[in-house]
Amino acid sequence: MTPEELGDTLARLVWESFSDFVADGDTEISIDVLGVSTHDGVPDTVPAEEALIFLMWAHTRGIQLAFVGRSPDALVRRGLDSLHSAVFEDMAENGTPRSHLPIFEQRVSARYAEYHQAAARSDAKLGEAVVRHLSSKNGDSEVLARAVTERAIAVANPLRDFLEEVELVD
Repeated sequence: MTPEELGDTLARLVWESFSDFVADGDTEISIDVLGVSTHDGVPDTVPAEEALIFLMWAHTRGIQLAFVGRSPDALVRRGLDSLHSAVFEDMAENGTPRSHLPIFEQRVSARYAEYHQAAARSDAKLGEAVVRHLSSKNGDSEVLARAVTERAIAVANPLRDFLEEVELVD
């Protein structure tokens, strides 16, 4: 698979994960439990974007871990760039003003740095960091953080299995 094909495929997976998350269906934790405010079941813009950033990070992390030591860094980077470009383009095509995308990209970069640092410390710290940006609830933060961490694992494990079969080619 080329890096660009990988990016397009993973962008679809990010959107499917996002849809599952906001649909309040079979996910490990619902947006209501997290205290995300909604209007007719649709999350407000900032929490929705924070959920999308978290799911993009989980997929990005899955890609990085899956290809460590078995694909050239340049190909993995191209795949990640393609993933992010596809998500940003989808956002623009679905109503996000293009002028908002650079600001959103900056937030993505800041969250990724924070989430990588937190994940390096512990799964619990990762969950706490995500909940801090996603949720308006302060009580039961440990429970919420654990649930968010489980969500990341639920995304990463099948992704890792899928990526084990993928070989990146130029």
